[in-house]
Amino acid sequence: MLKNILTAAMLLLGVTMTSCAQFNVGKAINAASKGVQAATISDAQIAEYARQSVSQMDAQNHVSAPESDYTKRLNRLTAGLTQADGIPLNFKVYEVVDVNAFACPDGSVRVFAGLMDIMDDEELLGVIGHEIGHVAKHHSKKQMRQSLLTGALKDAVSSAGGRLAALSDSQLGTLGQALAGAKYSQKQEKEADDFGYEFLKSNGKNPLGMINAFKKLQSMEGSGAQSSYLSKMFSSHPDTAERIKRMTDRAKKDKLL
Repeated sequence: MLKNILTAAMLLLGVTMTSCAQFNVGKAINAASKGVQAATISDAQIAEYARQSVSQMDAQNHVSAPESDYTKRLNRLTAGLTQADGIPLNFKVYEVVDVNAFACPDGSVRVFAGLMDIMDDEELLGVIGHEIGHVAKHHSKKQMRQSLLTGALKDAVSSAGGRLAALSDSQLGTLGQALAGAKYSQKQEKEADDFGYEFLKSNGKNPLGMINAFKKLQSMEGSGAQSSYLSKMFSSHPDTAERIKRMTDRAKKDKLL
């Protein structure tokens, strides 16, 4: 009798363990499937997510009106800058006091009024050229892909099964914050510097503005000035003096100095 009970118990335990194993394997397969779906986000989808996110940021911020001095100045400075490495560019001003600027994978470049207030025309173009460098070198696209593959955004994108996910306003806001505050590696910052320099030069703009912009930002370091741009550009990146020297040496080689 005892033998029969033990046999039955062992059989039941075996069934239970098998069921648990099947359940865990099923969960693992499901998780892996979601990961594959998320990892195969297309460039077109990333551009569309960026467009949606930027549209929401435009709606939530005070975008400078077409007739404003900010917009007129930005349009004048960026005249002729229509594309970078085949990516169409569009520019707008956010009338906020923050010293910041950012660019998105779809070619949207947003410049904050606080940055425009402290930069002269050539310095401002230097910053814009640098930000366009992050787009052309696909740094912003990589940053967005990373954002889409983490946390709640990953779940939303994965559940769409390879289609474009319908992100909520909150999720688009999270994506927008990641774009506006993106911090890049030392290598990526150098690549953006190099591209921005050549981009401005090839479009008839003065690349020395980038050097002067760095000098101005360097003067703000440690001053407590409100500059989210300063933080994201120079925190844990090549120090400002090194970047200034590197770009100055390049300008001398090109006989611009």
